[in-house]
Amino acid sequence: MLTDSRAASEETQDDVIRDVRAVVVSWNGRHLLPQCLDSLRAQTLYPALLEIVVVDNGSEDGTLEYLASEFPDVRVVRSERNLGFAGGANLGLTNFRGDFVALVNNDATLAPDALQRMLGTMTRVGNDRVAAVTARIILAGHFVARPATRGDTPPIGGYRRGAVFLEPASPASAGSFRVVNSTGNTVTRSGRGQDRDWLRAEGEESGDTDVFGFCGGAALLRRAALDAVGAFDGSLFLYYEDTDLSWRLRAHGWVVRYEPSAEAVHRHAASSDASSAFFHFHNIRNSLIVMTRHAPAELALAAAARQLAAVGADLLRGLGGGALAQARRRAVVDFGRRLPRSLNERRSLWRGLPRDARRTVAHGLSR
Repeated sequence: MLTDSRAASEETQDDVIRDVRAVVVSWNGRHLLPQCLDSLRAQTLYPALLEIVVVDNGSEDGTLEYLASEFPDVRVVRSERNLGFAGGANLGLTNFRGDFVALVNNDATLAPDALQRMLGTMTRVGNDRVAAVTARIILAGHFVARPATRGDTPPIGGYRRGAVFLEPASPASAGSFRVVNSTGNTVTRSGRGQDRDWLRAEGEESGDTDVFGFCGGAALLRRAALDAVGAFDGSLFLYYEDTDLSWRLRAHGWVVRYEPSAEAVHRHAASSDASSAFFHFHNIRNSLIVMTRHAPAELALAAAARQLAAVGADLLRGLGGGALAQARRRAVVDFGRRLPRSLNERRSLWRGLPRDARRTVAHGLSR
């Protein structure tokens, strides 16, 4: 059951058509929402051009009561069950009659002019075929780099980047710097979807404004493009849903742009655990589904072969009973079960498109 938590007496306010709707999908994320929503309230577009919608995915942490008390100006749409990011975002698009939709993770905050800058890119003369504008997303906090020791693991809150560890640090620490989370999404020639410029030091990120796909953590979408190709695939639940939609957009002649002046700060994995079996299952399963739907045949086959080889390696090393190995195995099995459906989707998605459409999209893949 899906319900709009606002009272009928407030419907006249909802009838105001604003140009931009910001959609925040949240599941048991009450602790994350204050900073996110405060940053949306502080947008230069708010409230004249911007409305804020929180999709509550069946939370059990008092989110609804908290929002009613502290954010009465925010529209809340509730799902009785968790629809994931993909289904929740689609629910947030329901009955929107404006022109642009902003997607913002509940563990992200936007600079006050971020949406205005993305909107400026979207509406610039000559950008009629820009379907999405993706922000420059920075990881929360500051970091220092030190050589990585073999066999050692990154510190809590830190990351490994090649031969160095990125350790959390005070902004005042000597040599500290900020780190990039994303400047859009790319797909590698090995069949992996990833954030462009992941873990690069701020200032070293790509300046190319043409990017394969948008990052759903902080992006602005054109509603007309969604009307043309469809919104998110709810069956993906979460992970790779933005890559899947970006691929469909590009196949139909739309483009994605990166706006470096639109900044978002992201508390990475604050709303989901990237080391969990849950993450591994959906990440692996969805990557295989999306590659099968869209990628050149050799790339899709390479992605499937790599995951099958990884399952075999887990078993040979005696890791088959571990939670992550089991998640990988379940993901590959689930992908195999729905492979006929994925192949039918592949034929359907590309049917009727120009002969060179797939070649044009493939040309945008990173190397």
